[in-house]
Amino acid sequence: MTTDSNILPAGADGEPIFGPAFQAQLEALLAWRRDVRRFRRDTLPAGLLERLLGLAELAPSVGLSQPWRFVRVTSPALRSCVRENFAAANAEALADYSGARAALYARLKLAGLEDAPEQLAVFAEIDPGQGQGLGRRTMPETLQYSTVCAVHTLWLAARAAGVGLGWVSILDPQEVARDLAVPESWRLVAYLCLGYPQEAHEDPELERRGWEQRRAAGPLFITR
Repeated sequence: MTTDSNILPAGADGEPIFGPAFQAQLEALLAWRRDVRRFRRDTLPAGLLERLLGLAELAPSVGLSQPWRFVRVTSPALRSCVRENFAAANAEALADYSGARAALYARLKLAGLEDAPEQLAVFAEIDPGQGQGLGRRTMPETLQYSTVCAVHTLWLAARAAGVGLGWVSILDPQEVARDLAVPESWRLVAYLCLGYPQEAHEDPELERRGWEQRRAAGPLFITR
């Protein structure tokens, strides 16, 4: 058995053994995963984004359909369109609040679109040939759920590499799809900002800013 702490020991069948030390690190990774909005403008090292997207491909998907489609947005003009889209949608969202809650909303930083060196639009293909339709006849929305699994896998992989990820949801999805000229069968699931964070926090920014509080620790479930 190897003593290198960076290599997992393997059982007799070659399956890795995820021991207590690894489990503790995984728990720390989950606790320190944050929705990042404040980025440094440093570019990511060559090949890192591709490696992270390769890890996202390991996510589970209904019927092994792998319906996620990633669009790397690098064009300044297209990024400007996304910022304008966000500004309009954010103004509409602000109008839904009033009084002190509206004032607090207006002070929140809800996207890192100005500074994030990498931006990805993530779509779900709503009728992929891959998977042969298995598992989604009665619940076709599992294609979007599978795409969310890929986003979460990317999120954790990025955090483990010291890269922050922010999910921008205050957007008109149809407008994003039109601006990026993607196939009609693609549905926007997420618009992601990636880059090195300006700061690291274990607690969510919305909690620090007084918008909302996490539920008390412990699972929320019922038994039937």
